[in-house]
Amino acid sequence: MQTVGKMMKVFVTRRIPPEGMQILSSAGVCEMCVWDSDEPVPRTELLKGVQGAAGILCLLSDKIDAEVLNAAGPNLKVISTLSVGFDHLALDEVKKRGIRVGYTPDVLTDATAELTVALLLATARRLPEGVEEVKNGGWSTWKPLWLCGYGLSGSTVGIIGLGRIGMAIAQRLMPFGVKRLLYTGRTAKPHAAEVNGEFVPMDTLLSESDFVVLSCSLTPETQGLCNKAFFSKMKNTAVFVNTSRGAVVNQEDLYEALKNGQIAAAGLDVTTPEPLPTIIHS
Repeated sequence: MQTVGKMMKVFVTRRIPPEGMQILSSAGVCEMCVWDSDEPVPRTELLKGVQGAAGILCLLSDKIDAEVLNAAGPNLKVISTLSVGFDHLALDEVKKRGIRVGYTPDVLTDATAELTVALLLATARRLPEGVEEVKNGGWSTWKPLWLCGYGLSGSTVGIIGLGRIGMAIAQRLMPFGVKRLLYTGRTAKPHAAEVNGEFVPMDTLLSESDFVVLSCSLTPETQGLCNKAFFSKMKNTAVFVNTSRGAVVNQEDLYEALKNGQIAAAGLDVTTPEPLPTIIHS
């Protein structure tokens, strides 16, 4: 732990970029208590660290529930999370105590959209497999049918959740020659016209899309959304990409869909748990 200054205590649950720390330092009213590590703060240290804090700056991996709020005590006035999602915060408990919440909704829009496109291309064009073959000596000569993938040109892309990030993904995919852009969600989005987006029912999106991109929030309604029934409606040549949240996907059902050839491939930026357990080869 490192502690500087006095006044209002702010507990920071991880080592964050120095620019962020500078803002807190220069405010001149904060006593910062930092879990000075790139690894998550252990639960016992979190409960200890928040004691008497007026503010908590946390990450998505920190579960801020009633136990943490009770440990912090009545001084706690604000919680800020370095994330777009906030389902790790017990919002009912937070509201009950009149605590303000801050989050970072638009900070990672471009980065997430770019990484989604990179993941889609890497998955569709089988880049990780190709790199592995180069490394292990499997690349012998050019073969017309070896490691063939799927192209975006002339394809139909379906985006589940055309919010800020979903829209940014669509804008980056269209120049690849995508023929149709389908999307689904709670309501039609006026800004979808910018990418000629078609608002369709979920079943239509799944059955007609060559690429299905998951870009929705994790809510009680979307938890486990991508299950056996979901994958059974997709083309067996379709590529599935998830850069939303791991819990939106039933991973056992995804595994079965891949194993049985129900879908062609999956690119995952998020999983449950994170990271996934390492496979140990005997």
